[in-house]
Amino acid sequence: MPDKKQLTIPVTGMTCANCALTIERGLKKLDGVQNAAVNFAAERVTLEYDPALVDEKRVVATIADLGYGATTAKAELPIRGMTCANCALTIERALRKLDGVVEANVNLASERATVEYIPTAVSLADIKRAIVDVGYEVVEAGAGEEVEDAERAAREREIRTQRRKLTWGVALSLIISILSMGVDGGLIPDFAWRPYLLLALTIPVQFVIGWQFYRGGYKALRAGSANMDVLIAMGSSAAFLYSVASTFFITGPLYYDTAAVIITLIILGKYLEARAKGRTSEAIKRLMGLAPKTARVIRDGAEVEVAVGDVRVGDVVVVRPGERIPVDGVVLEGTSAVDESMLTGESLPVEKAPGSQVVGATVNKQGLLKVQATQVGKGTVLAQIVRLVEQAQGSKAPIQRLADRVSAVFVPVVIAVAVLTFLGWYFIGDAGFTRSLLNMVAVLVIACPCALGLATPTAIMVGTGKGAENGILIKSSESLERAGDVDVVVLDKTGTITEGKPSVTDVVALHGDEAEVLRWAASVEQGSEHPIGEAIVQAARERGLALAAVSEFQAVSGKGVVGHVNGERVLLGTLKLMEENGVRLNGLDRDVERLQGEAKTTLVVAVGDAAVGVVGVADTVKAGSAEGVRMLHDLGLQVAMITGDNRRTAEAIAAQVGIDRVLAEVLPQDKALEVKRLQDEGHVVAMVGDGINDAPALAQADVGIAIGTGTDIAMEAADITLMSGDLRGVARAVALSRGTMRTIKQNLFWAFFYNTVLIPAAAAGFLNPMIAAGAMAMSSIFVVSNSLRLRGFKVREA
Repeated sequence: MPDKKQLTIPVTGMTCANCALTIERGLKKLDGVQNAAVNFAAERVTLEYDPALVDEKRVVATIADLGYGATTAKAELPIRGMTCANCALTIERALRKLDGVVEANVNLASERATVEYIPTAVSLADIKRAIVDVGYEVVEAGAGEEVEDAERAAREREIRTQRRKLTWGVALSLIISILSMGVDGGLIPDFAWRPYLLLALTIPVQFVIGWQFYRGGYKALRAGSANMDVLIAMGSSAAFLYSVASTFFITGPLYYDTAAVIITLIILGKYLEARAKGRTSEAIKRLMGLAPKTARVIRDGAEVEVAVGDVRVGDVVVVRPGERIPVDGVVLEGTSAVDESMLTGESLPVEKAPGSQVVGATVNKQGLLKVQATQVGKGTVLAQIVRLVEQAQGSKAPIQRLADRVSAVFVPVVIAVAVLTFLGWYFIGDAGFTRSLLNMVAVLVIACPCALGLATPTAIMVGTGKGAENGILIKSSESLERAGDVDVVVLDKTGTITEGKPSVTDVVALHGDEAEVLRWAASVEQGSEHPIGEAIVQAARERGLALAAVSEFQAVSGKGVVGHVNGERVLLGTLKLMEENGVRLNGLDRDVERLQGEAKTTLVVAVGDAAVGVVGVADTVKAGSAEGVRMLHDLGLQVAMITGDNRRTAEAIAAQVGIDRVLAEVLPQDKALEVKRLQDEGHVVAMVGDGINDAPALAQADVGIAIGTGTDIAMEAADITLMSGDLRGVARAVALSRGTMRTIKQNLFWAFFYNTVLIPAAAAGFLNPMIAAGAMAMSSIFVVSNSLRLRGFKVREA
């Protein structure tokens, strides 16, 4: 009988006992599930299963496939002590062995573990304990201390520690090198106790400064794996122990300088890498730092200053000019312009008045505002942005899989190559023990699994952070990678290319008085609730026109409206309405035809039995749409527009902005089918919509891009969310994806090229161990520094 495990999972979405039976039947069909019992009242399922055949991830996915939800929790844990990609893999394996862990991903670059787990099966304390048991440290936040602060302090401690070790290492290695090379070069005379002095100077470097490599290597081996620490400890120890043997037991050269310089150069690499890795997450830290620490709240009629965490939904917050708004809310009193560039990437301030929505961490530029809090803490837009970026940074891109597979076997293979190098030089090359040993040491210290492990996540971190700073939120690494392969962009017309609301574009007057024509039209439309009527009334008010009262108002379905204004019968509507009421057009039918050819809704204005003018209404094209389409063309992309409008209207809009392909008269439910049709033609398709109404098409597309205005957008609805409603953001998102993927490919090329060229070179005897150690230290620095170049990526000009 195979080993059985028992698991209890909270389930959501059950409405009756039959739901429970459905879940039971579905789970029992899984290979390896021996029994499943659902408690409908407690909303939990308990199952017995064989872990060799089925795991928690499959169980959770099956419950979701059945139409219910398995309640899981997610934890982001900062970790200290990782030195290479294999460390991350070791922690991942340890976490995935825990009962109740659905998924575990460890990001070497950000030094974080992202763990999805079933709270009823495993606790956060168990997860932390598993990380500690395999030899690493979970950074804990102290009382009242934010995790970010604790993480920053831990990183700074790490940098200080490495800097201190580096300072002592350089000082001691310099003395050791002078005593070694100076004598070998005849610059200083040899003396009898020099070997003992060199030993005394090298021991602190080897076993105090370099102790972290021995400790890390031991913990890795104890956990059943091997990492970079094992290679460094083996390489430096071989040189050190041979020198000790030459000092006390045999006659041979001393390589204390080699052992000390290897340790010091690797410490130098670790110090520079720690500093560089800290900069890869600067963007997200800057976003976190935007939130004010305190807020002024009106309580019991008095203005009091409280910590921002103490602000409650419904509180009235006072924001003075120049201050950051502490929470999301709605303006109750005051008018101002608010800088929302941290949210949308747009530099122009946005006017705010009573009733306007405001977002926490944006800057109040001018007037005093009183804001009623609607979202606080984790519910704010800024918190959602930070959470989305952290989620993307914690995910793994498909391109990283090859590096992960190589990293898993890298160290054992290098050790095998090192041993073969020694045996080959000693027995076949007849080079003697010393030369064979040095070549073996060079192989051990030249190998760099770090560069492989850092190649993808560092670029992803910088790229997603850069996007967030510019209002481009990327849900996952996979979304970022796919966006770079897109060759067709499908744009939903309404709200994406156009403003999404009608406005008056033309007023034609028979006798030249356009204001009078608009006044007649707006006066009769005062009684209408139709969007077109509201647009006409709004246009008249914007021009300061005084409207007359309307009586006997009547809406004629599909044709227009009729009413009495100042004792005159006024008609506003289609040619059909005019014809039915015997209205003389006085030649205005030509203007109607012209405006209809421009894809505008055209309404004739008649007073009595004679037409006096024509009003043109259209959903106007957004200011940046034409430039956005041009930018997409500059990237070599084909641009299509999808709309439910008739083809004539759609083609008129398309001609204004330069669309390549028009998909007109498409019902909302058929948009996903049109996307599928493009995919069947072999295209990689990005669908751009409002993130809510276009959800099926966004899901069908290879990349779904939700475009909105920040506060009212569902950020979970698409692979990429543009916080601004500007279409130019689509081109910027694609350009950023391509730039990030180009950096990742450069990093991976370097990592593979470095190891495939320099390991054989070391084995062939072309590299001194000290040069090998320096090259190894610099390889990961190159990868991180190359990723950091993305910080200068010109998203605004893309």
